[in-house]
Amino acid sequence: MNDYIVRATAAKGQIRAFAVTSAETVETARRAHDTSPVVTAALGRLLSAGAMMGAMMKGEDDLLTLQIQCDGPIGGLVVTADSHGHVKGYANHPEVMLPPNARGKLDVGGALGHGILSVIRDLGMKEPYAGQTELQTGEIAEDLTYYFASSEQTPSSVGLGVLMNRDNTVRCAGGFLIQLMPFAEEEVIEKLEKNLAGIDSVTACLDRGDTPEQLLEKLLEGLELEFQEKTGLQFFCNCSRERVEKAVVSIGKKEIAEMIQEGKPVEVKCHFCNKAYEFSMEDLKRIIKRSR
Repeated sequence: MNDYIVRATAAKGQIRAFAVTSAETVETARRAHDTSPVVTAALGRLLSAGAMMGAMMKGEDDLLTLQIQCDGPIGGLVVTADSHGHVKGYANHPEVMLPPNARGKLDVGGALGHGILSVIRDLGMKEPYAGQTELQTGEIAEDLTYYFASSEQTPSSVGLGVLMNRDNTVRCAGGFLIQLMPFAEEEVIEKLEKNLAGIDSVTACLDRGDTPEQLLEKLLEGLELEFQEKTGLQFFCNCSRERVEKAVVSIGKKEIAEMIQEGKPVEVKCHFCNKAYEFSMEDLKRIIKRSR
């Protein structure tokens, strides 16, 4: 279990916290979508956040979706996660290249620009819960911190990072999510703020070899940290030929008939994992016959 999420509480339940290491998951996404370094960083941050927020959900079939719609060259990002450590995602324009920002870092904020962050939780009710806020910086961690405070009224601190090797593979990735409960005492808040101010960047900690547990030990030092559970994490897509065939059916008989007239097999790719499914003329004829 190289990639995993750890859940913890501190200050006798006044704080709940999550931390994740996700390098293999982000590298799997990078390979699947052939993302540029800045897109790898953006998608990797959102995958790490999705993994931790997915771990907050309790239901077996609960599903979280994080969606960023933006005017930057990346066009947008989508990540989905469940409560079992499965996460997947894609960028609208995985090939985007940008020069480093003023700090010499990958310019994730520039790639996203202005836009909207949506958080959708499908908990098996009639309607999924959905909240959204405007992007504040495009750096994703700050945007999620703002989202929790403004949309869910939960004071939170989110840290996310992706560090690349010279060959553009993922060196390390991960993050943390810390939330204050409504009954948190002022003394606890002050101690947490002091700890947060003294921490290095997420990537600096991970690159030194810090585990998610060690990351939380630093962030919650002196606050009676208690680890609750550890969940394995992986990039996992549940697409299948059956699911993709249903998508083909949904485009309508007229369009399928036109495909058959063209006399060429049709290739359909899954957005999330980029796996290609080919449908021959015989497949399309069978689909159109079955849909009558």
